[in-house]
Amino acid sequence: MLNGEYYDPEDLTLKHLRENAEKLMDEYNRPGQKNEAQILEMLMGYRAEGISIRKPFYCDYGINIRVGRNFYANYNCVFLDVGPITIGDDVFLGPGVSLITVNHPLDPEERRAGKEYARPINIGNNVWLGADVTVNPGVTIGANAVIGSGSVVVKDIPAGMVAAGNPCRPVKRVDA
Repeated sequence: MLNGEYYDPEDLTLKHLRENAEKLMDEYNRPGQKNEAQILEMLMGYRAEGISIRKPFYCDYGINIRVGRNFYANYNCVFLDVGPITIGDDVFLGPGVSLITVNHPLDPEERRAGKEYARPINIGNNVWLGADVTVNPGVTIGANAVIGSGSVVVKDIPAGMVAAGNPCRPVKRVDA
């Protein structure tokens, strides 16, 4: 699965990992929860420095997410971390951002057979994703990039670019 090969989402080990993540997210998203940092550490398998994720937050596994220092995700973000999601330092996500590593075959017979595969998402340092941005499987967003609200990122975005649209395209340099 993590190597981008077809996998069976009904595999018992994967189902157990997703169920564990679901229990931890239910606990994390519970109003009045006081142990948020501890729950995120259990979900992701490590303690991230300066992490802040507004509730609600959803993911598939949690253990395939790596965030750098000073990470902020606003309300209602979804990380489908079937493949690795790697996020640099000082990254900010607006509300409703979706990071989607999982995909399904184009061939209808393969889809009906339940096949899935994943491609990693990589986000560099000092990136800002506006509200309701969707990042599709296999995308890399370079350092210091800004992605406009509502964009659907289907291809890599170079470092230092402001990009927007559906499909998302670079529109100018950040320093321009």
